[in-house]
Amino acid sequence: MDSAAYKPPPHTGLELLYVDDWLLVVSKPAGLLTQPGRGEDKADCLLSRVQQAYPDALIVHRLDRDTSGLLVLGRGKQPHRELSILFAHRQVKKRYIAVVAGKLEQESGEINLPLALDWPNRPLHQVNHDSGKPSCTRYQMLSYDAERNTSRVELEPVTGRSHQLRVHMQAIGHPIVGDELYAPREIRQKAERLLLHAATLAFRHPHNDSSAELSFLSPAPF
Repeated sequence: MDSAAYKPPPHTGLELLYVDDWLLVVSKPAGLLTQPGRGEDKADCLLSRVQQAYPDALIVHRLDRDTSGLLVLGRGKQPHRELSILFAHRQVKKRYIAVVAGKLEQESGEINLPLALDWPNRPLHQVNHDSGKPSCTRYQMLSYDAERNTSRVELEPVTGRSHQLRVHMQAIGHPIVGDELYAPREIRQKAERLLLHAATLAFRHPHNDSSAELSFLSPAPF
């Protein structure tokens, strides 16, 4: 997160895609923390807003403050635990939409670069071949805008490291447009927000005997 003052978007209601006794799926707006940060000024977050309507909701996974899109929350300790296991075992299919700088040389590919926290500059992360954790991102270019010299891409985080998509795209020379942490000034200024959105989620319901997946889509708002 950058050092600018936290100014969450106004609470105009939850964008709720699914709810039952075990879990709920909601689309988080850009600029809103997933869970509370340090200090009273960072108490307003997706979790606090959801808990106003569903007090038993617990965060299973997170999105960066400036990333928008789909999040799953468990309702109570057991659903939270079982959903967390699905994520830990990579049994949740996730796809993101992003707009990145430049035109990708290959329309699809895989990025395998180990990532670690950049301690002197935290919360930044970096590629670190000595102490970094294995990290993998698959990408597919969807379109190229020659006028703006940007590419629209679909990203699949095979692993789920902090800032993974942002650092991986920067590392291959295509930082995400609007990224306050990893993009150079001219790329940051091409958009008023980080152009990264968690667009699809699919997973097996942890308390349903059916083998059918739950699948959700949230179109990118950019």
